[in-house]
Order: sequence, then C-alpha cells, then structure tokens
Amino acid sequence: MRVRPRWTGLAALATGIGIGLTGCGQPPPPAEQVSSGGHAESASQGDPAAKWADGYCGAVTHLVRALANLPSIDPSSSAQATRTSSDLLASVATGIDQTISGLHRVGPAPLPGGEPARTALLGQFTSVRQQADEVRGKLDAAADPNAVKAALDDAKSAIDQISRLDVLKGLDATPALSAAGKRAAGCQQLVVPPAPR
Repeated sequence: MRVRPRWTGLAALATGIGIGLTGCGQPPPPAEQVSSGGHAESASQGDPAAKWADGYCGAVTHLVRALANLPSIDPSSSAQATRTSSDLLASVATGIDQTISGLHRVGPAPLPGGEPARTALLGQFTSVRQQADEVRGKLDAAADPNAVKAALDDAKSAIDQISRLDVLKGLDATPALSAAGKRAAGCQQLVVPPAPR
C-alpha cells in the first residue's frame, strides 16, 4: 500500500506532539488542582497575575492532555488509517474545545499585553478546531482511493498545524506575564521536569 510509510511517520509525529507539549513528557497538573474554570486552587489570592496565569495554564492543560493521550493511527489499511485519523482529530477537537472554554472562563489578564495574547491564542485554537472538523468530514466521507489519499494528506497537514501550536505563547507576551507564569505552579508543571526522586 502506498500510504503506509507516510502514516508510520505521522504516528511518530502524533506521539511527538504530546511529548513535546508536555515538557519532556511530564504529566499535566493533577486534576484536583484545577477547578472548573481552569483556575488552579494553589494560586495566591494576593497575586492576581499569578492566579490568572494558573488559570491560563489550567485551560491549556486540556489540550496538552489530549495531545499526550492521542489515539494511535493504524496504518494497516487505508480504511483503518482513515478511521483512526478521524478518531485522533476528534480527540484533539475535544481538547481544543475544553481549552477554549477554559480560556473564556479565565477572562482578561490583569496585566497589560495579556488580553491580546489570549485573544490571539483563542483565534488560533478556533481556526485549528475548524480545520480538524473539515478534515474529519473529508475522512469520514472518503470512499474511493483518491479521496482517501487526499483526506489522509489533509489530516497530516492538520496534525502538523496542531503540532506547531505554542500553548504557552500568551505568557511570553510581556515580561510581567512571563514572571507571573513562573510564579504559577500549574504553569511550571507544564514546562519544568520534576526533581529526581
């Protein structure tokens, strides 16, 4: 089968997406640390910037978890590659939906520069989510070999775009936001490996 080598590489890429975004494969913050609004409970009430950063990181953790737990792509046949690629994109779409909801609940940043960064990230997530839906529709409707190949190529492009998302970019918008992210435990769990035990 001609599409098999590409999907072996795509399966490796999909695995790399999750590992790359979770900070050297580190698990996201424990679920009990994040409240329904995406705000981590450990954030200090006296530090609104760190509390916002914790909420921001709690929101993007949904996508990080989805990417870290992507279903595998089965390249054994075109039908299996199509079905499992659609499942993978559905999983990513769910993570994006949860992240978008969390970012809306977090609200505007208490520091200058945070809101444009949050809004830009929301726009990126919405665009990627829309592309994933379109590609899933093509995958699910593909019947002949040419349509299957085109849909699988589109799926690879969508996954490549997802792999380029910088979920912590909003915290780098200004030095003050970056410092707030460094004070937020939830953000540090996304980027700092744990100490050896």
